[in-house]
Amino acid sequence: MKSGQLAVVAVVLMAAASSASAAPATVNGSNALALAGIVALYSPLLTGDEREAAAALFVGERDVRYRKTITITADRIVCRISNVDITARSCELKFNGRKQTISGRRASEIFATEALAGVAADGAAGSVFESLSKLSCTLDPKAIRQKDGSGASCSFEAEN
Repeated sequence: MKSGQLAVVAVVLMAAASSASAAPATVNGSNALALAGIVALYSPLLTGDEREAAAALFVGERDVRYRKTITITADRIVCRISNVDITARSCELKFNGRKQTISGRRASEIFATEALAGVAADGAAGSVFESLSKLSCTLDPKAIRQKDGSGASCSFEAEN
């Protein structure tokens, strides 16, 4: 291979690697409701009423009294599950610069919900990671009550 061709291949590979590091994604419907419902539990940015309404919508309660649109945001979520110490699992959630670390079953719930929303796992040195950034979810209680698949959407950048 000539040096010019090699340089072109190297540039293409570097561009692919950098674009893969933060791919934008959007998810709607039940997967968005799951992601928003799980993250809302830990968000210090929500009011108690917003947190309670998001949880109630996620578990399918019929009589959710909250009427306003709920926005759930997170700067970054990084989950790690060990494939060596199979009891080790944790997630670090960052909201407006405030970090919160979750472990055990609750971390597994976040990890599984990220996967459901399309966040790919990446392995390294005995661990499996999933991470996303710039999470923004919107829940519209009125639309969700219509039971037509609408009312929940999330966008984020997948970092793996």
